[in-house]
Amino acid sequence: MAVKQISIFVENKEGKLVTITDAIAKAGIDIRAMSVADTQDFGIFRLIVTDPEKAREALESSGCFVSITNVVGVSIPDEPGSLAKVVSILARYNINIEYMYAFITISKKFASVVLRVADNEAAEKILVENGIKLLEEKDIAAM
Repeated sequence: MAVKQISIFVENKEGKLVTITDAIAKAGIDIRAMSVADTQDFGIFRLIVTDPEKAREALESSGCFVSITNVVGVSIPDEPGSLAKVVSILARYNINIEYMYAFITISKKFASVVLRVADNEAAEKILVENGIKLLEEKDIAAM
């Protein structure tokens, strides 16, 4: 059930994000969520897109170093306490969250959260058992 996340290793220089976003746009792919983590010289641009494999091909053709990672995606009510519930469940089962980022859907009824954990299958099983709705690739494409 994991969601595929694209990670691009990028130099922290003017115009580098233009190369990435242009390649994705020209391939006709929609970006659903993104996160940029940077240092002074380099960064990691993480994306959730409608077609990860096509995005990888487009980015690699543009000279980008790209990897695809499986992450856990959850859909939670867009209301106070929803994220606290998810992270509490994972903490209760000793599942560490390496990083996460979120985005709100157009309806504004639900927020989507991307979680990077060491064991996706264990996290997904525990979350489902505790009533948390997981996102799938088809959900991302339909957003």
